This record gives sequence, C-alpha cells and structure tokens, in this order.
Amino acid sequence: MSHNHNSHINNTWIKMAAEGEYESILCVKPDVNVYRIPPRASNRAYRAADWKLDAPDWTGRMRITAKGKVAFIKLEDKISGELFAQAPVKEYPGVAVETVSDSSRYFVLRIQDDNGRSAFIGVGFGDRGDAFDFNVALQDHFKWVKQELELSKNAHLGDSGPKLDLGFKEGQTITLNIGQGKRRDKPRPQGSGGFGLLPPPPGGKIAPPPSTGLSNHNIVPQTGGTATGCLLELDNSNSNTVVQSNPSSDLWGDFSAPASSVPAAPRPQNATNWIQF
Repeated sequence: MSHNHNSHINNTWIKMAAEGEYESILCVKPDVNVYRIPPRASNRAYRAADWKLDAPDWTGRMRITAKGKVAFIKLEDKISGELFAQAPVKEYPGVAVETVSDSSRYFVLRIQDDNGRSAFIGVGFGDRGDAFDFNVALQDHFKWVKQELELSKNAHLGDSGPKLDLGFKEGQTITLNIGQGKRRDKPRPQGSGGFGLLPPPPGGKIAPPPSTGLSNHNIVPQTGGTATGCLLELDNSNSNTVVQSNPSSDLWGDFSAPASSVPAAPRPQNATNWIQF
C-alpha cells in the first residue's frame, strides 16, 4: 500500500516536471466528509442543517495544492490516492469556496471536471482545528498572490516610467569649493625675529637694560632683533643681579658665589666701613 502510494506521488511529480510547472502542497487533511446538497432556492446562505450530516455520501482525504496563482482543493481516496473530485480556486473568499451560516466546520465547494462541467457539494470536518487549517491555508496563498501582483505592477511601472538623467550636458561644468571654510583664525602676535610671543601681563613693566657696572653675571650681547632683546630683558628682570654703587666693594666680588646659582643678599649701606676695617 505504501509502495503504491509513493509510486503515485512520484508519477505525479514526474508529470508536473515534464509539463514545466511545479505544484506545491499547502495543506493535507486525512478525514473529510462529502455531502450532496440541495439546489439553492434563493440568495440566502447555505445551511449545514439542511444536509444529511449523519450519512455522508463520500469519505476520504483532502489535499490543497497550488500551481502558480491557482489553488486546487482535491478530494482523494485514502488508500489509492485516486482523485474523486477537485475544485479550482482562483480567489478566496469567492464562488469556488463558500462558508455556511450555521457552522464553522462545513463549506460548499464548486467542483469541476476536465470538460469544464461544475457542481456544488458540501464538505465537512470532524474537528474545528482541521477546518481552521483549511481556511488559513487558502488565506495565506491568496495573500501571497496579492503581494506578487503588487510587486509585478510596481516593477512594470518602474521600467516604463521616466528615467532620471543625472549625466552632464555638453559644455556643462560644476565648481567645487574644497577646504574654504567661513572660520577665520585669529592672527598670532609675532616679533620681527619670527618668534611668537605672548603679550606682557596687564600692568607689568619690563626692567630697563642693566648698566655696564654689573658683576658676576654673564651678559650676552644683543645681536638679534627685537624679539631676542625682549627675551634678554625678561631674563635680566627675573635674575637677582646686584648693582654695585660703591666701586670699593669690588674686593668682595672675588669671593661671592655665581649669581646664576645662588642669589646675592642685599648689602647694608655701611659696607665701605667693613672694607676699611
């Protein structure tokens, strides 16, 4: 039994492959009941209570497949897989599949044969979960069909619409300003020697140049410009250099420490008396 069923599936797949179309399976339900239903007398909805629910006319398997955009509800024999009837569905909800007004487990299908003749039959599921799966399988398929149609339409409009020309016309040029910002750097103060110096503190005074009577301090002669002289003036103003007002105190200069390492202490006014003593 299993071998015959597999052979039928393989033969069906080979036939579809030869035709160049692939048929996918959306849903399979092993137990479904089929009923003959009376003709619809008016436009009112179908009612499952009008059917002979306790005596189904046929029992078998339902398989929902899709080939392209069309879904097929196939009623097959449980054992042999022989096709009993099928209902092509091109839209859902639609005339091919209708619900009944008094139950969620029963539906009305419009089946068709190879010659195009159609008839309406009733189908029912013993479990509400099977009826729910049947409904969702059809809804998902036609939701996908709708999305495919929208994508195809958008792609067609994109190809046929006007194209944006971003190329340069003949003789057309473009100007680029690179590295020209609006920010301006403030000029730095510079001396004539090219060295950038900070301005003196407010209220500060630069000491005048030392006199020729300085001792114990190496004075560099001013050979540079204004900036070099300014540096020497700042250095002289910060060094502890003692200006000797009495020439007779030169005798103590031989024993004093270098002015650059030890600051000289201020001498009292009566230094001359000590020298004479």
